[in-house]
Amino acid sequence: MNVSSLHPNIRLRIAVGFVQRLLSIMLMPLLVIHLAVLYGPAVAGALTVAVAAAGIAANFLGGHLADVHGRRPVMVAGELGATVTFALLALANSPWWTSGVATFVLFLLNTCFSQMAAPAADAMMVDVSTPDNRPLVYTINYWSINLAFTVGALVGGFLYDGHFLHLLTGAAVLCLLTTAVVWRWISETAPRTGERPAAGAGAMVRGYLAVAHDRVFLRLMAAAALISAVEMQIGYYIAVRLADEFSPQTLAAVGSWNLEVDGVAILGVLRAVNAALVVALVLVAKALLARVPERARLYGGVAVFTVGYMTWAVSNTGWVLIAAAVVLTVGEIASVPVRQALLADLIDSEARTKYMAAYALNARVGLLVAALCVTLGAFVPAVGMSLLYGTAGLAAILLYRSLLGVRAAREAGKLPAPVA
Repeated sequence: MNVSSLHPNIRLRIAVGFVQRLLSIMLMPLLVIHLAVLYGPAVAGALTVAVAAAGIAANFLGGHLADVHGRRPVMVAGELGATVTFALLALANSPWWTSGVATFVLFLLNTCFSQMAAPAADAMMVDVSTPDNRPLVYTINYWSINLAFTVGALVGGFLYDGHFLHLLTGAAVLCLLTTAVVWRWISETAPRTGERPAAGAGAMVRGYLAVAHDRVFLRLMAAAALISAVEMQIGYYIAVRLADEFSPQTLAAVGSWNLEVDGVAILGVLRAVNAALVVALVLVAKALLARVPERARLYGGVAVFTVGYMTWAVSNTGWVLIAAAVVLTVGEIASVPVRQALLADLIDSEARTKYMAAYALNARVGLLVAALCVTLGAFVPAVGMSLLYGTAGLAAILLYRSLLGVRAAREAGKLPAPVA
């Protein structure tokens, strides 16, 4: 089994997804920083909360629309909307027209279009894959995601100052190309059941509330949301803090050449180090951690991950920040597989799609909390924000501790399996 044996939609979807994530990691933090420069951290935080909330609503709407109208139309609409909004963002930050209000509105609309198309794209990957080739599909996709993070972080970090307009213009051109690819070559994959899915707000709400009474699942969601809220800080509070507080420094010098970074550039370096290490170490992590007990990997991984972010919240020394990036990446690699296995073990296998759709909300909640932290950080000192991250990490560990107990009880037959 190899890449050429996969359905054409999968190969195209991974390529389009690479471009989407490249643009997201490159531009979203820069837009937050840009709003902070225009309006101050407190107002920028409130505006970013509005963007994140609109993205959540668009994600739910997109999932419903993809079930009713099919995957392809929603994906085309999302790509086309992203193209138009990136083009207008470039215009609103050009020598011919500068508007902070337009930048915010277009940032919000761009996020809505992107999030609206996400459920359709994810569903398409499942539609045309099989249990046999899904490990290959998601391995390739995982590498694509981290490669996009590495390239996007470096490009965005080093070209923000003096090249913001060029980045936005390039994003519009790339989105135009992905729109053409989706329109021309990606086929519809929605299952044909003979019955048109129920439309309307009522049907959408009923579908998303199907798993709301599973309290174990809600604990899984809460733990994942706490970790997501910490993880998202690099694009929100930490990004704004470094842009404001980090003094230009020389990271390395070779002869007359110096690698100098400011706050925005070090942000790109940190994100690139994290993504590159994930790509490099994930291949050997399973063998290296095979003899480490699962419980230790989960608790230790989350703890080390949290300590890394706590360091990012307070340090203004380049190499200390880079060392923290290495530490938190090790924690991420150690804990993520255990968390994913725990999720798979604790949800109802007969309603897995509903559970996974609802579980994806944890990232949106994390984005909302991270956006709120931009405003909170305007009033709370860096040490306070670091302690807040530590509290979130500890709460996540305690939740996972209780969930491991639930799994053990179910395996022993002392608790029933979930039924959606």
